[in-house]
Amino acid sequence: MLAPTDERVCLDARRHGVVLVRPFVHALALALVGGAAFLPGWPFSIAGLVFLAAAAASIVLAVWRWDRTHVVLTTEKLFVVHGLLRREAAAVRLGRIGAVEIEQSIAGRILGYGTIVAGELEIDYVSKPGRMSNAIGRLAG
Repeated sequence: MLAPTDERVCLDARRHGVVLVRPFVHALALALVGGAAFLPGWPFSIAGLVFLAAAAASIVLAVWRWDRTHVVLTTEKLFVVHGLLRREAAAVRLGRIGAVEIEQSIAGRILGYGTIVAGELEIDYVSKPGRMSNAIGRLAG
């Protein structure tokens, strides 16, 4: 994603781990249903096995997505890179960024995550958004 110029990476971070809460709760519900299906015995245990496999697959997929999504700040632009098999990126040049906004809920302030709005780019669940905003301001200013 870098240009062939002297552009260099200044900050490369994953989104906050809180993005994994919803998939983990979903997988826990699937696992509970799967475990409960084993109680009556055969043939319900087959359904239980399917639910447990679905729970495991959803966890692996969620962690893989989280691991493969990065917020990258270079000397030239800010972008978010995501995708499992096909990598995609949404970027904005630092010269086109006016004000950088940080949106944080109460939970976001407590846990240390928020949404960064920089130009047309909106990146949610950014870990330590104040640090990212300061870095963007220094490079863009």
